[in-house]
Amino acid sequence: MKGRTRIQSMGVAIMLSALVALNGCDSGDDVVMPPAQEATYAVAITNLTGSQPLSPLGAVVHNSGYAGWEIGISASSGLERLAEGGDPAVFLAEAAGNADVLVTGTGGGIIGPGATDNVEFTTVPTQGLRLTCATMLVNTNDAFTGISGLIIGDLAVGERKRIYALPYDAGTEGNTETASTIPGPAGGGEGYIAERLDRDFVSVHSGVVTRDDGLVTSVLDESHRFLSPVAEIVVTRIR
Repeated sequence: MKGRTRIQSMGVAIMLSALVALNGCDSGDDVVMPPAQEATYAVAITNLTGSQPLSPLGAVVHNSGYAGWEIGISASSGLERLAEGGDPAVFLAEAAGNADVLVTGTGGGIIGPGATDNVEFTTVPTQGLRLTCATMLVNTNDAFTGISGLIIGDLAVGERKRIYALPYDAGTEGNTETASTIPGPAGGGEGYIAERLDRDFVSVHSGVVTRDDGLVTSVLDESHRFLSPVAEIVVTRIR
């Protein structure tokens, strides 16, 4: 009987010790959670055209619920402003208001032919993490280039993705090529106007006509023509 009593007492002691340990875990103040691991991505864009400066890059890191643009769909007001005037501010503000957007950023300035600009982002990586970025071809009415929804969350440290970007037509301004409607150095005219004077949907750009091809009102010449691709975009996970 004494041996049985001793065993029972030991069992009670073990149970009490377990309860004390569990009670200690109940306090949130005593639990230290490890910080979420972050990743840093570098985005480099190179202008591949001969005479089409690119406007400052607007870039967005996001999940699948955000889209900067879609072929055949009307451009947002922010994309319209970027594609007509080269200013990414409203495009990025629109993105920042979307719950699926994690971080936004802009490049350092105008990207001349053959030049490269860079943007870096730090965020918590997920498998579905995506990148959207856009920049205007400023010697046009409303041409832009970039990438929409490129998955970057699958990149390991040191890995990269290289994209050769198409030219797109925002479909918000007619491609008249007149000096008063070209905001770049070839025309020096107006940029964004609120009225939409074209078919009002995004498409792949067919290129400029120029006065050398018979468009007598055009301020552009053969040097301003562009083919696809117009930019190289390289995304590298650096941390």
